[in-house]
Amino acid sequence: MEDSLGNKALKGVSWSAIDNIAGSGVVFLVGLVLARLLSPQEFGLIGMVTIFIAVSNSIINSGFSSALIRKTDASDKDYDTVFIYNLIVSLLLYLTLYVCAPLISQFYNTPKLTVITRVIGIVLIFNALGIIQYTLLVKAVDFKTQAKISIISSVGSGIIGISMAFYGLGIWSLVAQQISRQFLNSLFLWIFNSWRPSFQFSKRSFKELFGFGSKLMLSGIIATVFQNAYYLVIGKFYTPAILGQYTRAEQFKNIFSQNLTSIVHRVSYPVLSTIQNEEERLLAAYRKVIKTTMMITFALMLGMVAVAKPMVLVLIGEKWMPAVLYLQIMCFAGMLYPLHAINLAMLQIKGRSDLFLKLEIYKQIIMILPIALGIFLGIEYLLLGSVITSFIAFFLNSYYSAALIKYSTLQQIKDIFPTFIIALIMAIIIWPLSLLSWNNWIILLLQITMGGIIIILLYEKYDFDEYKGLKQLIIRFIQNKRDCPR
Repeated sequence: MEDSLGNKALKGVSWSAIDNIAGSGVVFLVGLVLARLLSPQEFGLIGMVTIFIAVSNSIINSGFSSALIRKTDASDKDYDTVFIYNLIVSLLLYLTLYVCAPLISQFYNTPKLTVITRVIGIVLIFNALGIIQYTLLVKAVDFKTQAKISIISSVGSGIIGISMAFYGLGIWSLVAQQISRQFLNSLFLWIFNSWRPSFQFSKRSFKELFGFGSKLMLSGIIATVFQNAYYLVIGKFYTPAILGQYTRAEQFKNIFSQNLTSIVHRVSYPVLSTIQNEEERLLAAYRKVIKTTMMITFALMLGMVAVAKPMVLVLIGEKWMPAVLYLQIMCFAGMLYPLHAINLAMLQIKGRSDLFLKLEIYKQIIMILPIALGIFLGIEYLLLGSVITSFIAFFLNSYYSAALIKYSTLQQIKDIFPTFIIALIMAIIIWPLSLLSWNNWIILLLQITMGGIIIILLYEKYDFDEYKGLKQLIIRFIQNKRDCPR
């Protein structure tokens, strides 16, 4: 049983990592090309409508995906009911967005946002069509299929976006990239997945799933509003160009923090849900996930702080120099994102969506602080405030999850503190290289090489359990690949 669970987790982590690295990596590379072809202002215009699309998607999903994943005996009626709900709500929200588009452009005092909002809003419908197909793959821990779909949609939409930007279509290249990516993603989810709706809507299923999912929906909406409130504040009180700089910094930060969060949550939630009633196994697995995840996260995020300047200059050029400072500050907040997700996942696994909602309300009240700082003092203070709120959020998340699994906040800190110190030492050693007046390519390569050597040597020296476990995981994955028939 233990070996079966381990193999399931191993395959899930492996293919989930491939999915995120390949799919998000392609999107990241496409973003680099587009950043060289387009201006910060054009990225800022897309950023202005981001919050409206993000909130709408939160409403469409409504926490039903998590409810279906958690439910061990989900029926066809359950899936049909959620599919019908998603589709109807997506159509209503798109209509609402279409009607309200002029108000959005008036709010930002940017007339061209009306047509941009109306066109990009189509992604809501495409997203709704693929939610159940995606949920089924997650529940089956089938990240191999997801990886294929992600790569196809990312490459296809990237070709479309870059081609349009090359021919001078400006902002519309970004719009087309986002729409085509969601369209291709949903299309191939249907092609690679055998499930088809029979359009049976069950009031009983809806009531049962909504009882759990509604609290997650409210939590998701609240979190999405405040997470994207920075777009709203920067777009309203600053310029589209500054918002564009912020969005580029965020993309760099997300390549590690968001992808690690996604990998860990997508695998740990369905796998740990299967042992939710086995307290000792659950605690041991949960603790292992936290220690291993944060060991990787600290190294990558603090390393990015150290290499931010040469990395930005090499990859997207001098016109994005303001994004360097934004990125460095954001990395300190972003390094805790996977930890937030793991603690919140425990509340879902234990069926405590009520605590999940309560936590989101508490945290978003705290987030008023950085928003106020951003409005009155400047964008740098907004970002610094977000670092403070990220640390406060960790204490809140871990406090509530600790009560359910007997894994205290203090114990979590003790478990992750040693690897944090090692990552910090590595970053402090390689950061001064970015101040040299050498070629930025040379500086970047030197920093990455030195950082990798330092971190591995220190991990080897102190021989952490999580490091040994990660090495064994990698060796096991390689051996499995070798043993597979060609």
